Amino acid sequence: MPKEPFLKNRIKSVGFAFRGALLLIRTEASIKIQVALAILMTAAGFYFEISNTEWIFQVLAIALVFGIEGANTAIEKLCDFIHPEFDKRIGFIKDVSAGAVMLVSIGAIIVGLIIYLPKIF
Repeated sequence: MPKEPFLKNRIKSVGFAFRGALLLIRTEASIKIQVALAILMTAAGFYFEISNTEWIFQVLAIALVFGIEGANTAIEKLCDFIHPEFDKRIGFIKDVSAGAVMLVSIGAIIVGLIIYLPKIF
């Protein structure tokens, strides 16, 4: 079987990634909340006319939360598939994965506070 051309392969990969992002948003309650917060923070950025540097940090913080949340969801689904019944080792893996989301979320909150508190007060 001949190898697919590079460009065609990349286009298919982007399609799979887009489908995965939509699945994440449609199926996970936590990411729905995060999307709403991202929209709110983006609107706040326009309202407060944040600088280009502040936009960079805000976008990176939002993207990092989304990315880690996606990885967490994938890890949890994989764990549930491999070992559907309760196992403390699987619970440890899932807890660490959820903890990573929490740590990144705290970092994103701190970024938001650094950007917006001076503008509010």
